[in-house]
Amino acid sequence: MSSKEDQVEQKIKEDVEFVDADSDDDDDEEEEDGQEVVPFVPGKGEVGEDEEMVQDESAYIMYHQAQTGSPCLSFDILKDNLGENRSKFPHTAYLVAGTQAEQTHLNNVIIMRMSNLKKMKQADEDDEDDDSDSILDSDEDEEGDLPELKTAMISHLGGVNRIRSTIISGKHIAATWADTGRVHIWNISPAIESFEYQASGSKMTKDDGKVLPVYTFTGHQIEGFALDWSPTVEGNLITGDCKKNIHLWKMEEGGTWKVDQRPYAAHTESVEDLQWSPNEKTVFASCSVDKSIRIWDIRAPPSKACMITVENCHDSDVNVINWNKKEPFIVSGGDDGVLNIWDLRQFQKKSPPIAKFKQHSAPVTCVEWHPTDCTVFLSSGADNQITLWDLALERDPDADPDGQSVDVPPQLLFIHQGQKDIKECHWHPQIPGLLVSTALSGFNIFKTISV
Repeated sequence: MSSKEDQVEQKIKEDVEFVDADSDDDDDEEEEDGQEVVPFVPGKGEVGEDEEMVQDESAYIMYHQAQTGSPCLSFDILKDNLGENRSKFPHTAYLVAGTQAEQTHLNNVIIMRMSNLKKMKQADEDDEDDDSDSILDSDEDEEGDLPELKTAMISHLGGVNRIRSTIISGKHIAATWADTGRVHIWNISPAIESFEYQASGSKMTKDDGKVLPVYTFTGHQIEGFALDWSPTVEGNLITGDCKKNIHLWKMEEGGTWKVDQRPYAAHTESVEDLQWSPNEKTVFASCSVDKSIRIWDIRAPPSKACMITVENCHDSDVNVINWNKKEPFIVSGGDDGVLNIWDLRQFQKKSPPIAKFKQHSAPVTCVEWHPTDCTVFLSSGADNQITLWDLALERDPDADPDGQSVDVPPQLLFIHQGQKDIKECHWHPQIPGLLVSTALSGFNIFKTISV
């Protein structure tokens, strides 16, 4: 019988791959003459029995799919040394993700390098041989034309509820919230470096059971989902669990961590998400099943650190929050499918949100502001939608004088569909407009014409 590592290696080799998004049945390749193609907005209509949804390829600059076998329901995009504000194709992106395999011992942290990510080939009226259905810059599936995925893995005991990365002293570090109730810290830099000497065409390297966490915290005693690395203090981490407790981690000399055993415990139910302030070193925000958002200052003792509480932020659980990097705004998403925009300057006055959107028909699973455009943000939901929004847009009263257009918020830029049960979506911090999303059905890597 093969060892656990050999079983995992074989599974990764078989299952981690890019999927040709143009490999659907040939019947979908051409529309019948005279068939009307109309835009579909979820929640504003239904697909008839004799109708089907097809991707509008003209709305995408780039679109690829990838699968990892066992679903990776949480991931993070790794910063790299390939440059900032990259626009030249093909692109390369590095990711770290955690699996949620049915068999506990087959879970892994997977580090990925996605390269040769090319633009979609758009229709060209001057090129009679052009195939507008191809997602690649070439019609031929030659090796040089296909995207390439290389992976390295680290065995992980238990499923990964959430994973987030940071850079400490030049090394890529990842924190994982395990469904075993433990939080682990991993040095993933050696895995990233292994891509440089992987054989051409190789998909993965294995850890041979030698990679251990740099640090493990068992003090939560129950599983959780909330964690965030500080963007202003190297090595500082906050983690929140399903018993309402939040713990503060501080890195000490020698590369280890000291975790304050005194919890921040003002919430009355499970802590769902945590976010450090992007510019205040001692301040973070939390949201909870108790429907509240709270602002904390770690300069005070944990029992007195909750400075602001806003109750009933949503009609049900507040699942996710994200702090704008340039403006004093927080976006929140709840089980009620609602997106709320909060002005922190009005928090103490208990003022209502400055903007409220209801596009999702199921719980919101992720929200994230654009890394450089302070008015643009994304959201994803269990209704299989990713939506892009721009707060700067307003309705043009002259655009539809008869009121015949579909009634959608003017701030709604784009709706991406095609994945099943979307869990997370993130902007690439160094490639403007590039998005990566994960769902039960796998990863999408795409760039739209809207952002």
